[in-house]
Amino acid sequence: MSDDALQLPPQLATLEALGGQLVWRIGKDDASDDVIVRLGFASATPRFAHLPRLRSATDQELQAALESGHISIEWVD
Repeated sequence: MSDDALQLPPQLATLEALGGQLVWRIGKDDASDDVIVRLGFASATPRFAHLPRLRSATDQELQAALESGHISIEWVD
């Protein structure tokens, strides 16, 4: 395979670079039992520790939350 075949379009290359700078945590909230996705830049990693803990969630619980709309996305700044 040539190097040309491995080249990403500029838009995808930008997304690929951005994805390498992100961190996330996924789990269930103790109070609401909703699934929460916390997302932020790697520089925000220390701030994740100051947020309420999330319980682990199984793949089945994640799928059910997606299907029922009981999922929240939080940006960690």
